[in-house]
Amino acid sequence: MESRVELFAVIRRDARVEGLGVRALAKRHGVHRRTVRQALASATPPARKRPDRSSPRLDPFKDAIDDMLRSDLDAPRKQRHTATRILARLVEEHAATNLSYSTVRDYVRIRRAQIDLEAGRRVEDAFVPQEHAPGQEAEVDFGEVYVVIQGVKTKCQMFIYRLSFSGKAVHRVYPTCAQEAFLEGHIDAFETLGGIPTRHIRYDNLTSAVLAVLHGGDRRRKENDRWVLFKSFYGFDSFYCQPGIAGAHEKGGVEGEVGWFRRNHLTPMPEVESLDELNDKIKGWEAADDARRITGKLNAIGADYAAERDLLAPLPVDRFDPGLVLHPRVDRSAMITVRMMKYSVPAHLIGRKVRVSLRTSHLVVFDGHTVVATHPRIASRGGHVVDLDHYLELLKHKPGALPGSTALASARASGAFTAAHDAFWAASRKVNGDTEGTKQLIDVLLLHRSLPTEAVVAGIETALTVGAVTAEVVAVEARRHATTFEHAARGANADRHRVARDNVREQRVVSLTQRRLTDPAAVIACLPADTRPLPSVAAYDELLSRRHSVASEPDLSKASTS
Repeated sequence: MESRVELFAVIRRDARVEGLGVRALAKRHGVHRRTVRQALASATPPARKRPDRSSPRLDPFKDAIDDMLRSDLDAPRKQRHTATRILARLVEEHAATNLSYSTVRDYVRIRRAQIDLEAGRRVEDAFVPQEHAPGQEAEVDFGEVYVVIQGVKTKCQMFIYRLSFSGKAVHRVYPTCAQEAFLEGHIDAFETLGGIPTRHIRYDNLTSAVLAVLHGGDRRRKENDRWVLFKSFYGFDSFYCQPGIAGAHEKGGVEGEVGWFRRNHLTPMPEVESLDELNDKIKGWEAADDARRITGKLNAIGADYAAERDLLAPLPVDRFDPGLVLHPRVDRSAMITVRMMKYSVPAHLIGRKVRVSLRTSHLVVFDGHTVVATHPRIASRGGHVVDLDHYLELLKHKPGALPGSTALASARASGAFTAAHDAFWAASRKVNGDTEGTKQLIDVLLLHRSLPTEAVVAGIETALTVGAVTAEVVAVEARRHATTFEHAARGANADRHRVARDNVREQRVVSLTQRRLTDPAAVIACLPADTRPLPSVAAYDELLSRRHSVASEPDLSKASTS
């Protein structure tokens, strides 16, 4: 089917070449003579007129509907007329029995906007292009993403921080969009990009920052005290967009970044073991995106960021603690309760209050200014995290509580309590008895606080080899192995460590408590041969002969006197 432009062109050509009249041209092309005259008058077809469709059933009631909509200009927002209410009033007050809901709804939708415009309550949707100076502005938002973590599909939140001039963005995925994730994302972005915008950062009205939107047209907000402290610490100002969908275009750069990054890097859903692994991958993707050129930009993201980086304000010397600060009390089980989950702390803190910094992936427990515990944050309500090391001093006085303790079960599950520990414990109880043998194990576990795990395990294995199952022997051997590992790490001369070089195990341990062993002869047989020569007292005989020679000499002084 030919267009009207083509039809006009053909009519004009036939009239020009063949000299046909209006009637003949109309007959040839099957159009009205009026169309032929329009084509001969102008090569451009006239615009089609929209028919002014009438609503014979609605027309008598349009004035009444307009009056109701005008009364809404001064009414509270939640008490304005809906299309359903307007139809009900027309039926009750004007006997409008033949009107349908869809007819009233379509008219109200169009007419309400027109009345708002006439009253100055609304402006036509329009956008004014904005210019962003380098180093001055940034935008922040959260986006919902799904990640397969250890085989489980998990809903997460992606924090996005984007510099407005260059488009350089930092993305981090967190379990939630709570305030600790909000602050941690800012700190990571500031440190990654090497500075802070000098003018402001644009935000939605996030609950992590805003407690209430204060009406009055000047974008005033009631802000969270911790958010105010964070802004003051890093020295930047916030700019809040209009509430709802109306303010989305005011930070359109980061809104578009959420969708672009999700489609290009998180589709299909990434499969990882942890969010830390995913965030490490994201850092690589961000580096690759430096070569991307955003539509409407002359340079790539990396080139514009290089020009913008030096114009950012410097970071403060100290680092803000992004965690939510809590002060729980330690119960009788040496546990604290944080967000319905339990975490262990050292037993000597029972009954005291501690300070907790709750962060997105972990929590840190302080006693004053000293860090006493660090635990991964758990999401399952009613869960618990127990560290065996926190109970060792208590178990020293109650060794019988160790075998069935939750702390020991957790240590076994995590791999911290190895098969070597179990073997030492069994051998120690066999030699020293249950109580003393368990105490020896606890002393060995205490060595982990000052020595590497590899060294302690090596010390246990050496002690088991020679049958000297005491904590003193494990300590001596663990320190020797720790020194060996340290020299090997520093590249020490291999000749100084012949045993490690030749991979030959030598039994050079002498127990300090051999009398406790049931078979001392077996232990003595394991000792290395003594190749030193037997001791001799021949040198002392020379002293005896010298003494005899001195005694046999005469006393000349007495002889002269006589």
